[in-house]
Amino acid sequence: MLDVFDQCAHEQYQRIPMIKEENLSIEMKGQIIESNGDIIAENVPIITPNGDIIVESLSLKITPAMHVLITGPNGCGKSSFFRIIRGLWPIYSGCLHRPNPSTIVLIPQRPYMCPGTLRDQIIYPHTVDEAFVDDTQLMEILNNVELQYIVQREGGLNAERDWKDILSGGEKQRLGLARIFYHRPRYALLDECTSAVSIDVEGKIYERAKKLGISLLTITHRPSLWLVNF
Repeated sequence: MLDVFDQCAHEQYQRIPMIKEENLSIEMKGQIIESNGDIIAENVPIITPNGDIIVESLSLKITPAMHVLITGPNGCGKSSFFRIIRGLWPIYSGCLHRPNPSTIVLIPQRPYMCPGTLRDQIIYPHTVDEAFVDDTQLMEILNNVELQYIVQREGGLNAERDWKDILSGGEKQRLGLARIFYHRPRYALLDECTSAVSIDVEGKIYERAKKLGISLLTITHRPSLWLVNF
């Protein structure tokens, strides 16, 4: 398991897929080119690690100045596309131009709450030694996601709790979103990550992120986002 984690960190992992008999001819021949900022897919198929073909060929271009909303029925490839952009899934053919993965942050619907302090949740996956902001800036980040009250409630930024159990669904999602205000990526891939957040707070968070120049790529079924934020 640790070997796989290390390979993933260096984008070298190749899983041996359980490909169905009719898809045995599929080979990983896709090309990834680091771009200056644009995300460009040229005839890129969306194929699961098990070999299921979701989309035969996808071509699109996203620039840093764009905010993109993606919607559609379950199983049509929305989250899978994000996994390909972030490098979690391989591409089997075509060409994908993307900036360095360090400039892309993916926030899922259920963000991971790591063991440790409240501070650790905000700066994840950085450690305290790698953190580049002070406590005042961390409080500003929590204010951006309307979570400033949690510091006093839980006993400070250095309080240690079982965060996945004591926080509500909306609080966990907002704490996950705090990470984009900490890392300030070029692109934030937001996969249904405000489904438990109230509409008014959701709108404030999006507006604040956009003012920082972060390009928001959002998967959602919420009509409020269609009308207010894009």
